[in-house]
Amino acid sequence: MQSIDHFNLRTFDLNLLIAFDAMMEEGSVTRAARRLKIGQPAMSHNISTLRMLFEDELFIRVGQTMQPTARARTLAGPIRNALRQAQAALLSADVFDPATESRVFRLGMSAEVQLLLLPDLTARLRKLAPGVRILARGCLPDQVDAMIDSGALDMAIGCTYSRATRQVSEVLYEADVQCCYNPALLSLGVPVGLDDYLAADHAVISQSESLHGCVEDALEFAGADLNVVAAGPDFMSILSTAKASPVIATISARIARRYASLMGLVISPVPIDLRFPPVTLVWPAHAGKDAASVWLRDQIREVFSQSQEWPTPKIAAQ
Repeated sequence: MQSIDHFNLRTFDLNLLIAFDAMMEEGSVTRAARRLKIGQPAMSHNISTLRMLFEDELFIRVGQTMQPTARARTLAGPIRNALRQAQAALLSADVFDPATESRVFRLGMSAEVQLLLLPDLTARLRKLAPGVRILARGCLPDQVDAMIDSGALDMAIGCTYSRATRQVSEVLYEADVQCCYNPALLSLGVPVGLDDYLAADHAVISQSESLHGCVEDALEFAGADLNVVAAGPDFMSILSTAKASPVIATISARIARRYASLMGLVISPVPIDLRFPPVTLVWPAHAGKDAASVWLRDQIREVFSQSQEWPTPKIAAQ
């Protein structure tokens, strides 16, 4: 495919091609000027410029009409096609048809969102958009902006993701937590009392070098300290730890309700007020009106609104 010489093309007034096409249609300077809604002198100037650029008379008066030369007839087809393509590009709408689209969306997801969103979103897309696939990628909060900027991610969903001004963000839900434990290994009541909670050994999520991980800031805000004996990067590892060890796992309430019972764990409100950043959806500003991006964001919202496991009242401190 021949590349476009932008430097030389920018010196050519592309409006002259419109004037040429109108002249081919009308065969009259006066009628062509009327079609373009310009004066006859301006149209005559356009024809003179075209003659100079193409080194050909292009249109010759024969009686009451201006007849195209052989050179003009040769140019007419390509110029008309170029103008049609330009018009189609300008008038075309940004359309995304999920039923026929074949596309991979790359989504950055926190550990919580991977377990909550990916199963339900995949099930939804299999029904509505069989050609659409999801590539979920775990990423740390300080990686998100760079990955979106580079195009490595189409959007990201998580609780501590940056919301730089060049990105757009939307709060999906407020994060809250519950605790769970194996009743065969820990003799605790439900709800777990404050003294028992503070005295117990704990397992938490951590995707950093801190043993207290995601709950560190929340604990500091609450003025509490926990004896964390195990920390892992994902929720299933922490739930598995609580199943096998006499520890309390403090995790996302939505994760607890959806997965804790599968491991035989008891769920309880957390007896202290732990506050976390909300879970947000982040996407690049330039994709704000992109039909595909808009559609996928709507699907993510629908998954949240239809899932019975997710919406939950905020648990007050006990």
